Parts: sequence; structure tokens; C-alpha cells
Amino acid sequence: MDLLPAILAIAIAYLIGSISFAVVVSRAMGLADPRSYGSGNPGATNVLRTGNRQAAILTLVGDAAKGAVAVLLARALAERFGFDDFTLALVGLAAFLGHLYPIFHGFQGGKGVATAAGVLLALSPWLGLATLATWIVVAAFLRYSSLASLIAAMFAPAYYLLLAGADRVLLPLAAMSALLVWRHRKNIANLVAGTEGRIGQKKQG
Repeated sequence: MDLLPAILAIAIAYLIGSISFAVVVSRAMGLADPRSYGSGNPGATNVLRTGNRQAAILTLVGDAAKGAVAVLLARALAERFGFDDFTLALVGLAAFLGHLYPIFHGFQGGKGVATAAGVLLALSPWLGLATLATWIVVAAFLRYSSLASLIAAMFAPAYYLLLAGADRVLLPLAAMSALLVWRHRKNIANLVAGTEGRIGQKKQG
């Protein structure tokens, strides 16, 4: 495998991930900047606090799609450039990092839940579906998006181990999970304090 195409694929994935759909959709629909209210996180859950479900759905789909598109584009070029599964996982991690630290939005990004889901689904549909199902179950019963995300993030590497065994792909996946947990550190504190907002809760004021 040539190193230069792999580096270019990773760089392009980061740029794709740097498109913040929460900001783009909110601007297009005349809503407040999602970084200015609620949790301050430019993501679908925070956009939902405006009460505009359409904007939240568009944000969710866009953020998930960019993670999936980055990986699928690299997969389409895998045979030509010799990309292996580890390279595809690195591409997914780059898209995820782009969402967390977007160059187009002053490096002020979201927590990466939807983008991570898109990456996992593109890497392995069964892995993505298992992780997504975990999020849905926890969110449906407890109504905390952050808690559902934390639990799903911790289970994702374990699901990969069960599905594919231990290999190099596990390293980018574990890094993505660890970063997702780190980005939720304020939510963890709020959960402990009992002040974490629930799914669908509108912004105050």
C-alpha cells in the first residue's frame, strides 16, 4: 500500500467530518447557533431543544452520513490503492476527529455520537447496528442521550472483539470510544449531580 494515498484519504476524511451540520442546518433554517444554548454542543440532541424536530433530524442524518461517506469513499478506492481494514478505520477516526475539532468552525465541534455511528455502520453493518441498538435501548428507557452514548461507546470495542476478534482495527475504534467518553465528561458530572437534560427537553429562556 502506498502511504501517500492513505494520508490523502485520511486528510479528506477529516475535512468531510469538519462540516458541522448542526451549525449549517440551523443557519439555513434561521435558528440560533446550537453552540449558544442548552449544552452548547453542535449536535442533533441540542438542536432538538429548539423544538424543531426537522432541524434535529437533518442534523442527525447529516452528521451520521459524513462519517459513513468518508469510510465508503475510502472503501471504493481500497482495491486501487491497497487500503486495508485498518486504513479504513483510520479514515473513520479522522472523520470523527473532524466532527470533534472542525477546521471550518473554529475547532468547536460536537461530541461525535452520530458521526461515530455512521463510521461504525460503514466499517461493519453488524457492528454499527449492535452499537446503535444499545444506544436506542438505553435512550428509550432512561431518556438520557448522553448516558446512552457513553454506554454504547464502551460496548462498541467489545462488539468488535466478538464479531472480528482482536486485530489492529480495534485500536482506532478504542480511540474513538475513549474520545467520545472524554467529550462527555461534563455530561457525566451532570448525570452524577442529577442536572443532565433529558431527550426532547427544550432550552430554557
